[in-house]
Amino acid sequence: MTDSAEQTSELHTVMDQCFNLEHPKSFFLFAGAGSGKTHALVEGMKMFRKKYGQEFHRSARKVAVITYTNAACDEIKHRIDYDSIFSVSTIHSFAWALIQTFDEDIRKWLKHNLQLEIMDLEERQQRGRTSQASIDRAVKIASKQKRLGRLATIKHFTYNPNGENIGKNSLNHTEVIGIAADFLTDKPLMQRILIRKYPVLLVDESQDTQKDLIDAFFTVQREYSEEFCLALFGDTMQRIYSDGKTNLEKALPQNWAKPAITINYRCPKRIVRLINKIRSGVDKHIQEPAKNAPEGFVRLFLVQDDGGNKATAETEIAKMMAKITSDQQWSGESQDIKMLTLEHHMAARRGGFSDFFIPLYQVSKFKTGLLNGTLSGIPFFSQQVFPLVKSLQAGSRFAVARIIKKDSPLVSPGTLKKSTPAVAEIRKAHDAVNALFSLWKNGSDPSLIDSLVAVTASGLFAIPDVFTPIVSRENLTGNKSKLKDPEKLTDNNPDIDAWDKALSAPFSQLERYIQYITDKSPFGTHQGIKGLEFPRVMVVLDDHEARGFMFSYDKLFGAKAPTSTDRNKAQEGRETALDKTRRLFYVTCSRAQSSLALVVYTNEKDKIREHLQRLNWFSESEIVDIGGDSLYPVAKWSASKMTDKP
Repeated sequence: MTDSAEQTSELHTVMDQCFNLEHPKSFFLFAGAGSGKTHALVEGMKMFRKKYGQEFHRSARKVAVITYTNAACDEIKHRIDYDSIFSVSTIHSFAWALIQTFDEDIRKWLKHNLQLEIMDLEERQQRGRTSQASIDRAVKIASKQKRLGRLATIKHFTYNPNGENIGKNSLNHTEVIGIAADFLTDKPLMQRILIRKYPVLLVDESQDTQKDLIDAFFTVQREYSEEFCLALFGDTMQRIYSDGKTNLEKALPQNWAKPAITINYRCPKRIVRLINKIRSGVDKHIQEPAKNAPEGFVRLFLVQDDGGNKATAETEIAKMMAKITSDQQWSGESQDIKMLTLEHHMAARRGGFSDFFIPLYQVSKFKTGLLNGTLSGIPFFSQQVFPLVKSLQAGSRFAVARIIKKDSPLVSPGTLKKSTPAVAEIRKAHDAVNALFSLWKNGSDPSLIDSLVAVTASGLFAIPDVFTPIVSRENLTGNKSKLKDPEKLTDNNPDIDAWDKALSAPFSQLERYIQYITDKSPFGTHQGIKGLEFPRVMVVLDDHEARGFMFSYDKLFGAKAPTSTDRNKAQEGRETALDKTRRLFYVTCSRAQSSLALVVYTNEKDKIREHLQRLNWFSESEIVDIGGDSLYPVAKWSASKMTDKP
């Protein structure tokens, strides 16, 4: 087995050679699941600081570090003591920082891009028939033409990398990445700006970084290889987003360094063997468990998909895992288990916030903001109403006063200055708080719309524009929380219809939703937990409930044969649904630090069992059959019988 200290020493030697500003060398660091990629990234940053820290502090130069999430940014900044020679940001923030001062160039890019988009829509419109799609295209054409017409009037463009961008002068997320990629590829000045300010660029999760931007970085590195070090960190098997660069490792220049971390410090031995087998048909990267790693547990449960109660089945499976592993936390509180579903709506149902979440999730343009908590209307509840209610329930008068002072227009400095005496406004705010909290009297769980109406009536908080059409309706001026005729009142506006339905949910669902989007929930998605780890993991594999088309566990497990499209794509070297699903399965399985339960809902048990036996991913005793509404006897899957080691 490769010694950890020896491997670390080799990696440090490679990075020290590459981080040589007189003769920089670019590299790709392969870091598989659980290998300590973030640790390696931070160690590289510390090595660079030791070597060039004083020089960079004296100059305007920095090391740019791009990572995938704001949480990852915060973690890296903390680990390097917030040293100013490092600029740590998400990819969208980094791209915007590069282009934000070039308003005239942005205007030209947008003009050209909008013209191309309009031409494409008009061509499709001429070929299409009269239908809803045709109506939608007409609306898009009119909207883009309107935007094109007002480009000349915009002095400065704006962009918020962490929220919705709906202003007339706003750019969207896709545009910012596209503009940055094109500028870096086609404008030598932008290339010089990049390498002068950031002679070293470290890209975390490089396999999921937008492919056009990665290609642009390759272009800059190729043109300025003697002045610029591009360092990519990642694992191509963990690419789960479609806009990442396919076959990234194969696209690397021959003269790049390609170090690797092959030890998996997270997973037990059994799970390391499993994930090695999962990726064996893709590449030759093999991981080794840490020397002190326990054996660990893996079980795959075949559950008849007969319309039974899935929550009950999953609870029973957790109890089985408790017996198999002798770990009673499997049958304890739900927070002790991380349950991963393929789609967010599946997590919402299991997490008890589907009435609020699903109506909004069905509006495609809402999805991004809904999942990161920035959708217009969400911060009003999550940052004002919800904290106030929780503070009231906790009896924290100080916290209540702080929230009201910060957010309520009733006690704003301007209001108090105009009011004589000011105590009258303070009394009004006090009464408004009491009126809101009265909705929870006697253990009630009011609807979100009830709380919105109460806040609006008292003026406790300013409400977002998105709620104005709802709270202004005549039938919402009283205490009723249900619309008489939503279709008539909303003029079939799908955005308002979605909010109508979501706001009818109990307020308690808001708390569960907030826990979900802040990773404090026991539920998550296969895609959303990359980079995270948990002692006990239950992965729910249910193509029917997921209703997706990008992934297919039925194909991965042999319940369905590849389609002709899959076969054609495979012959042409393009990605198939099977390829994407295999990578996603690798990611989910590699989250487990101790034990892993895979729950497969299917009507093709025999096909799946036979296919998995051919693959040799699981031993026969690791596949547990659960039929219909009744579970097989405990003796069928007794822990004492499960000692096979594929």
